[in-house]
Amino acid sequence: MSKYHRSFKWAPALLLSAPMICSAQSANIAAKQLAGGPEEFAAMAAVDPIQAATHSKSALLAVDLQKSAGGHYRWQTDLPVEGAKLRFLAFSGDQSWNLSLQDPVSKRVQPIEQLALSKQRGNFGLSDQGVPADAYSFENLPHGTWKLAVESRTAGRGFVLVEGEGNERLMSQQVALNQQVGQRIGMLASVYDLDKGTELLSAGALRQVSLKLTRPDGSVSSQPMFDDGLHQDGKAADGVFGADFLADQAGDFNAQVFVRGSNSKGLEFIRTSEHLIPVISDQLSLHSQAAMAKLISSNRVGLRLGVTASKASGHYRSYAEVWGTSSRDAKTRIPVAWIGGMTELDQGGLELGLDTRWIAKSGAVGPFELRNVRIEDPDHFITVARADKMALALPALPKSARTPVREVNDEMRMGPRPASAQAKGVGSRLLLVHGYCSGNVWGGVAGQFSSASIFQDLNQNRSHDAFARLIQSYGNTWNSYGIVAHSQGGAASLHLYNYYWSGLDNATGSRLIQSVGTPYRGTALAGNAAALGNVFGVGCGTNSNMTYSGASSWLAGISTASRAKANFYTTSFTDRAWVWDYCNVVTDVLLSDPEDGTTEQTYGQLPSGVNRGHKTGWCHTSGMRDPAQTTDSSRNSTMNSNAAR
Repeated sequence: MSKYHRSFKWAPALLLSAPMICSAQSANIAAKQLAGGPEEFAAMAAVDPIQAATHSKSALLAVDLQKSAGGHYRWQTDLPVEGAKLRFLAFSGDQSWNLSLQDPVSKRVQPIEQLALSKQRGNFGLSDQGVPADAYSFENLPHGTWKLAVESRTAGRGFVLVEGEGNERLMSQQVALNQQVGQRIGMLASVYDLDKGTELLSAGALRQVSLKLTRPDGSVSSQPMFDDGLHQDGKAADGVFGADFLADQAGDFNAQVFVRGSNSKGLEFIRTSEHLIPVISDQLSLHSQAAMAKLISSNRVGLRLGVTASKASGHYRSYAEVWGTSSRDAKTRIPVAWIGGMTELDQGGLELGLDTRWIAKSGAVGPFELRNVRIEDPDHFITVARADKMALALPALPKSARTPVREVNDEMRMGPRPASAQAKGVGSRLLLVHGYCSGNVWGGVAGQFSSASIFQDLNQNRSHDAFARLIQSYGNTWNSYGIVAHSQGGAASLHLYNYYWSGLDNATGSRLIQSVGTPYRGTALAGNAAALGNVFGVGCGTNSNMTYSGASSWLAGISTASRAKANFYTTSFTDRAWVWDYCNVVTDVLLSDPEDGTTEQTYGQLPSGVNRGHKTGWCHTSGMRDPAQTTDSSRNSTMNSNAAR
């Protein structure tokens, strides 16, 4: 911490303090003091849970083998056949399963191999370290409800994942993203027909709607969901079902919504959706609904949010909107800017900064206030404290707050770069960054990039924030660098640029960050991987940042200016009309085309980022049907020649 910062004093009555040398620097996180114009308010707003809803076309059914009269172990379930095709996966672990199907008409029981058009072995997961599964495909089975039976010589558990051929989609979501210990978490579920848009199936068409919960300690419970208007489900009998549960411990909760019903043709269907819901024990509260500030320099005002926290140190993601008053009408409030970033606890406070040129740009005068204040943990982006409004008493402002602003510059958006955050490395470089639980995906093609070094934190599971800070630490070797990243590495690199000072801020060149196969908006695999992991263990563990909900919450802190620095590519398998094509025969059941075996093209998009195109014939990783996307020499050449360094 600088001498200047140590000598800076706040009157005891003030609740906000100066960030000229942000206290975050004392922990070497080198945080930026972010800001943006009112046009970004919508992008930075807290996530509406419906935006992160899961839309499911499949059903993940838990298999729990019980001893039968014959001495073997057996499990059986009804299996609806909705269309001309049927696909399902059997996750048996190290057990040997015998599967059979019973015809709904003749009641004849046949081994599954006699009915299946094909059987293939594959892996399910977000990385190479997935769960093995047998994939079965069928065609022209008679419609109706078949019976699927599993038998084994030994007791055990597993799963069957069934793809629904019909148009019915299960949409499920949290009621609110309140995920602290002691809170109740509500879930909603409804079913719609793809051909009928947003029209929901009636409550009468759904025979069973339930919520199965696996807690962090491994305990499992189930409860019905209701369409009675009494479970945060809207109006009674409107087709929306609700239920809730108490978040009674910290850790990852796995919530599965299960639906069984009949469509307009009388055909039965089943759907499930899997939600990975992290719950934190972190407790933090704001001292007051009033905020004051102090002038730091001709262009900077320092703010300090007084808080009471359950821990003595650590950093949080903070956000607030600054509003002022119209100079023409004292009753009219006008938006000035949003401010935020990563802020570290410092003697009971969190520090923010405001560039007075935002006030000049808006034309606002006092009185001022903060709106939509929220403080979130940095790993899951769960709100731990919030305030709709806080009065803000600004000091007498300098001339810069009244001088018209012609252009918004980087200092207005990121704050001044403190001396302690200046890069101490030497030279320039291109960093090649891998993804979640990854092997060395760039090792075999590193020679296709010039002046490049490979970041290696192999086979690990990190939050975007922890991942970004590891890249930051590794990159300190050089004065400047650009990044080419794969999968989660793209999100972590963007997180680094957005929140922290690093060699990225010194780089020159056309493209600062380039990524391929990054699930910027999440992937369906994350929730299902968590459910499978409760039985088998999956790769390196669960990662909530890559669920639809987690990715949406993360994006709500990434400025549009930062997103514009990210250039992204997506890929998918070669699509041939006469055969069934896929990247991964196992994950294909869950993902919607086009997809690369892990990331769907739709959810690989980064709003306000630079879309460099979609290319077929390339899959997410090695071992899939088409080559790994990181091995595309043509794309690598393009990224290399355009990369900043």
